[in-house]
Amino acid sequence: MIHSELRQDLVSGDWILIAPGRARYWHAHFKISPRKHESYKTCPFEEVLKNHKSILVYENRHGWELVVVENKNPVVSHGKVCAIDSKRGPYTRVSGVGHHDLIITRDHNNNFAHLSPSEANQVLEVFRDRYLMLSNDKCLAYVSIFHNWGRSAGASVYHPHYQILAIPVVPPDVEHSLAGSARYFKKQKKCVHCEMIKYEKRDKKRVIFENQGAIVVAPYFSREPFELRIFPKRHMPYFENALDLDLGYVAEALQYSLKILEKKLKDPDYNFFIHTAPLKNKKQYGHYHWHIEVLPKLNISAGFELGTGIEINIIDPDEAA
Repeated sequence: MIHSELRQDLVSGDWILIAPGRARYWHAHFKISPRKHESYKTCPFEEVLKNHKSILVYENRHGWELVVVENKNPVVSHGKVCAIDSKRGPYTRVSGVGHHDLIITRDHNNNFAHLSPSEANQVLEVFRDRYLMLSNDKCLAYVSIFHNWGRSAGASVYHPHYQILAIPVVPPDVEHSLAGSARYFKKQKKCVHCEMIKYEKRDKKRVIFENQGAIVVAPYFSREPFELRIFPKRHMPYFENALDLDLGYVAEALQYSLKILEKKLKDPDYNFFIHTAPLKNKKQYGHYHWHIEVLPKLNISAGFELGTGIEINIIDPDEAA
């Protein structure tokens, strides 16, 4: 790919500007600072069970190996009543009712990429366990599960941890994804994500990894350099309904993805998150396909991106793959 090209996200309808001509400029100016390994002696998560209210504790013969705890500084909290909608002039507001949890693994240095396969599987299974608990709360509309690795990705604590934020509204990015999936299904009577998987397997240019039950691709309409998406091959709208076998395949794919980013891009900071169908009105979302998106922190949105909503990606996804 030589010239710039506008590409439309098949699901959301958003436009992405692929501009490979700027890649030389990016390579000349972009540098990843060596990661600083912070001491476990001052880590607030080493004594997590003393400092946080625990929700779930998974133990082995050496003590706890993974815990789910309440965030000490939550962005939302849950009282005795559900969120209340109200108006203030022309504006709509909803009270910040919800849950904000941390999932913390025992090892101070090993992020998801460096867990053992069984430990990685357990992390996804714990995501599902907590998700199922939260799904019984009628006050909630959506459960967001994500991981921030590195300071520029928003991680304020070095010790590997994951977050679950359950809120009373469906986030706009998820709304776009759901609406786009519904539009495609209405026209084609097919799942848009399944069709993308089928095409990428046939095209063979952007497939990073594949096992029996999951596939990793560099999206044709990647918003960010070296963006990756991980799909379970089985069509499932709801992450919480994934079987252990499916989660095992996805865990292997996610670990491979993070290891290859670390190896090839000199250990960049990154975010990954799960997109899944909402908690309510479940009969509406049979067309959707849950997945994980991985976004390395290699780009800074500037005036054009912020002013138009069109992201500029200077790495051709074919070349990224």
